[in-house]
Amino acid sequence: MPTYDYECDGCGHEFELFQGIKDPVKRKCPECKRFKLRRLFGTGAAVMFKGSGFYETDYRSDSYKKAAAADKKKSEGKKSKDSSKSENKPKKKPD
Repeated sequence: MPTYDYECDGCGHEFELFQGIKDPVKRKCPECKRFKLRRLFGTGAAVMFKGSGFYETDYRSDSYKKAAAADKKKSEGKKSKDSSKSENKPKKKPD
């Protein structure tokens, strides 16, 4: 849900409102209670990512992705060698 900017033409009060896209535009100012409120155009009419959890490192560079893929292939190669060694061992017979 996007955050919209509103401004009252009656008292000049400005604020942000978190509301759904299909919600009706607010008309009544919460400060002066007059019907002079208008929604402003601009960056407020978009999804805003606020708070923890969004970091620059979440979007890795291509060189990092390539190095991570190479490390993953190396670790998979070691696992397959280890599993093949255990497959060659004789199985114990149950008593």
